[in-house]
Amino acid sequence: MRLQGKVALISGGARGQGAAEAKLFAREGAKVVFGDVLDDEGRKTEAEIQEIGGEALYIHMDVTKEGDWEKAVSETVNQFGKLDILVNNAGVVSWGNLEDTTPEEWDRVMDINSKGVFLGTKAVIPEMRKTGGGSIVNISSISGIIGQDNIQPVYNASKGAVRLFTKSTAIQYASENIRANSVHPGSVATDMNAERRSDPELLAQSLSRIPMGRIGEPEDIALGVLYLASDEASFITGSELVIDGGFSAQ
Repeated sequence: MRLQGKVALISGGARGQGAAEAKLFAREGAKVVFGDVLDDEGRKTEAEIQEIGGEALYIHMDVTKEGDWEKAVSETVNQFGKLDILVNNAGVVSWGNLEDTTPEEWDRVMDINSKGVFLGTKAVIPEMRKTGGGSIVNISSISGIIGQDNIQPVYNASKGAVRLFTKSTAIQYASENIRANSVHPGSVATDMNAERRSDPELLAQSLSRIPMGRIGEPEDIALGVLYLASDEASFITGSELVIDGGFSAQ
């Protein structure tokens, strides 16, 4: 098992990509704590992990609140004794163009996608230091690398912030064996874009832009996250892993 003996904390883990990460981590031997604001779905995912013999704990967590992060870290350590891995997975998307973006929408997206990553990283570093190191995996997006015509620029800005925040974190904590890397998914079949995928015209448009000709699955992303979280990536920090079926290579 690739995460045997590890303890992981995952934000946004109630459903979709975060739930896929939590389940995969548990199958690979990790003890998993995951947070979300979707309590019913979170408890369901917790039960599903326990049914397959995994060790998991769901907690209510708003990633924009420092107190929720402090509580999450405290509960993780109290339950499992340490913290080795953080996956900053929670995020929201915003469709449209620049002129559609209100100041309120800008703040909402930046708070969840960027501030949440900052607060989570800040909260776990002291515990990782106690164990002699750790791995932080931040879920950014190809939108943090390239511009797009159908997404509000605040989303690109928030994910670009995650990309460079990750690199700075990696440099500052490399000497303490705390690694930080970012993952950049393309289009993935989750609830976040379910409405757009249900529109045949929009789906065909998306598929036409992906060289591999398909939408990604949450497990495609989870496997990349697993690699960066594991000791197999022990010499990788400050890097970005793009998982997009070739979209951003064009």
